[in-house]
Amino acid sequence: MAESSAESSTEITFKKETVSKLLSSFFKEEKTKVGADAVLLMAEMLHVFVQEAAQRTIKQAEAEDCDRIDIEHFEKILPQLVCKYTHVFY
Repeated sequence: MAESSAESSTEITFKKETVSKLLSSFFKEEKTKVGADAVLLMAEMLHVFVQEAAQRTIKQAEAEDCDRIDIEHFEKILPQLVCKYTHVFY
């Protein structure tokens, strides 16, 4: 499965506001605030998670000799990926 140079150079980014809202949604106290460093760190962790998910999904499709990546390939790799990253958050 060859990628064009435009596809392989696309950078995954997350808006700081989105990451901040995501983190804040887990707080029990409304007064709790998210620091800028925490937002940057979480954005980087999301970046790594998404990149690894994409790579694993591609490998799964290749292992099945598929020319096209489908949601089923992602669903197959998701349990192991979540298990790998669960220990990071807890």
